[in-house]
Amino acid sequence: MKFGILSCAPKCYSTMRLVEAAKQRGHDVSVVNTSKLAIDLQEGLPDLYYRQKKLAEYDAVLPRIGASLTYFGTAVVRQFEQMDVYSANSSAGISNSRDKLRSLQIFSRHQIGIPATTYVRAKKDVLPAIERVGGAPVIIKLIEGTQGIGVLLAESVKSAEAIIELLQSQKQNVLIQKFVAESKGKDVRAFVVGDEVVGAMRRVAQGQEFRSNVHRGGVTEAITLGDDYRETAIRAAQIMGLRVAGVDMLEGKDGPQVMEVNSSPGLEGIEKCTQLDIAGSIVDYIAGRVDFPEIDIRQRLTVSRGYGVTELSIPEGSVYVGKRIDESGLEDKDINVLTLTRGTTVIPNPKRSRELEGGDRILCFGKLELMRELVPAKVRQERQSEMQDLPDLPVAHEVFADEADV
Repeated sequence: MKFGILSCAPKCYSTMRLVEAAKQRGHDVSVVNTSKLAIDLQEGLPDLYYRQKKLAEYDAVLPRIGASLTYFGTAVVRQFEQMDVYSANSSAGISNSRDKLRSLQIFSRHQIGIPATTYVRAKKDVLPAIERVGGAPVIIKLIEGTQGIGVLLAESVKSAEAIIELLQSQKQNVLIQKFVAESKGKDVRAFVVGDEVVGAMRRVAQGQEFRSNVHRGGVTEAITLGDDYRETAIRAAQIMGLRVAGVDMLEGKDGPQVMEVNSSPGLEGIEKCTQLDIAGSIVDYIAGRVDFPEIDIRQRLTVSRGYGVTELSIPEGSVYVGKRIDESGLEDKDINVLTLTRGTTVIPNPKRSRELEGGDRILCFGKLELMRELVPAKVRQERQSEMQDLPDLPVAHEVFADEADV
């Protein structure tokens, strides 16, 4: 495998360990300085140049995109995707994870525990927002920030108002988030590679510091995650569109609460803490998936005129409840069921004999006009009126590829 690591820091621990792990496994590996790449676009010919020369062909790349290079770095990853080069993390996944608001918005539609969060602009909305997340103390976060930078604890409503006013006066966008008291000063980092957690540690803040980041002086201990934390971490990474990720969770009284998903997690802390070969796990995973590059569902499946992808919800009491897929009439309408989501479980390519239940969501590909017929006129009218109550027949939801639902 010819393997490229997109990194502007070839001498940092993470990059050097990945190079070492790749060489140990006999791969042809090189570090490509992301900032030195140029994106060339011609009809039918996306290409990349490196230091003014055409970039050599790669089988796979692992993006290590710094926060300051997010826009350009994700454009580079997107170019590799258009060139059918396998990327361990998708460009959309990196973009989603870098924006704390956007990532929480995506999680909020899934069965993923997250701290109650609100985002407001008007000064008069601040106090009601604080009350909605449970009152002071509250966490105030900049929407873009890493390593604990831009995360503040406001002990009182008055101090929260003052902090928010100051940040907004500096044109900063801030989130107001519930303070999970039982997890004060500690969190869990789960390192996800593909569909498994390959290592996990608990980070504990020191002294008066409430942020547990290692860069803020937090100490670490290796842990074995329970099933709920492990499954939450894996699903969070998959929903975000990341195959290599550090998932940070608070240990709430109601279970794991996902704070954020890091698309370029450092290896030094987790490897030294757990004594595990995390870099090797990453390289092995990429080598096993190199023949399956990222596919933009909207580009590939909607290129045929009149066809598209949508998600149908089946509420309790629907006429489809209790029917098998092959009895539902969907196939007669040239509608193919790609996945079935039941609770937190996603079933790919469900058997035609599988019986549908209330609350199921089915991801379908087929003729848009025929799928539109499954949504009663009343539903379409209510949706246009922005009403919330929907009838009990299947309700269609447009599927966006950057939410990594497929």
